[in-house]
Amino acid sequence: MPESTASASESGTAPAPFTADDYRARMARAAESAAAAGLDGVLVAPGPDLVYLTGYQPTAITERLTVLVIAPGQDPVLVVPTLEAPDAEKAAGTAALSLRDWTDGKDPYAVTAPLLDASGRFGVSDNAWAMHLLGLQQALPGTSYVSLTEALPMLRAVKDAHELARVEAAGAAADQAYREILKVRFAGRKETDVAADLAALLLRFGHSQVDFTVVGSGPNGANPHHEAGDRTIERGDMVVLDFGGLKHGYGSDTTRTVHVGAPTDEERRVHDLVREAQQAGFEAVRSGAACQDVDRAARKVITDAGYGEYFIHRTGHGIGVTTHEPPYMIEGETRPVVPGMCFSIEPGVYLPGRFGVRIEDIVTLTEAGTGRRFNNTPHEMAIVE
Repeated sequence: MPESTASASESGTAPAPFTADDYRARMARAAESAAAAGLDGVLVAPGPDLVYLTGYQPTAITERLTVLVIAPGQDPVLVVPTLEAPDAEKAAGTAALSLRDWTDGKDPYAVTAPLLDASGRFGVSDNAWAMHLLGLQQALPGTSYVSLTEALPMLRAVKDAHELARVEAAGAAADQAYREILKVRFAGRKETDVAADLAALLLRFGHSQVDFTVVGSGPNGANPHHEAGDRTIERGDMVVLDFGGLKHGYGSDTTRTVHVGAPTDEERRVHDLVREAQQAGFEAVRSGAACQDVDRAARKVITDAGYGEYFIHRTGHGIGVTTHEPPYMIEGETRPVVPGMCFSIEPGVYLPGRFGVRIEDIVTLTEAGTGRRFNNTPHEMAIVE
């Protein structure tokens, strides 16, 4: 990665905004991918896909139809309510498309229908409202639809240099939050108190949005998606800290497992095992590897040690404009890992009623064909008070 990218993440300076040309290229790739998948186009509702493709995020998502129509061989068109058109025009990506607005009292599906092949098959962003999809089907009974996650799962998966810089900056900010949280008191405080500290730290280090702050202490750590609760953290607890959100529009997600006071030999052994598994998963990130190879490498370490039944989730997920997206590091995912993909590696062991351990970094494959971490805090068990 260029030196300027690294220095930007370290200094905290905001990266240059995406341009109309960036969005034009993304929409062109979407059209090409749709054609290659046998689709006649894609329909993108407000949400992460629309932000990625156009930079436009409505201030309020309402029952009024907003949809981006991308089809091979034609210019993209964004259909918006007239009262929201001024905001849409301000988005950088709208300079690379045509805007078509509709007023209250008119049929928005009649406005949209001429943009679509009346017998076409279209990919639809997963968060499209059912009422809008059904409205289009009624206007064009010969059309059919498939979710974009099913039809074009890699639409946002491969990041360019500007996107990688944002993921790097988000990871560095999460690392700063982790370093600071080690300085606070854990014993005698509720999980929700530590979770609030984590959220404040993410915001302090430049996140615009906090998506989750998992604090699982003692037996609660054996639940991978435990929500921070009212349990009071005690000395002798293992505590899973999993937190992340968005900075510069791109996600962070990291997990470290700390211990309040001195750990037992078993707790240290399990933590060391998960650390070894996480390293094995990272070393599997190489040119020619499939996504499932990352899962297999991490899972083998835990299974060989006799804890396989306690590793109860996939090894990783993609990250970008959302904190969870394709690709997934899971058995059966034979898609290759390619340069620019960003994803988590987060093996864990969860002993019901006792404790859990998880260690997570965001990783990418470099053009040199090796893995690179975007989280760089120590994996060794930290002792907190």
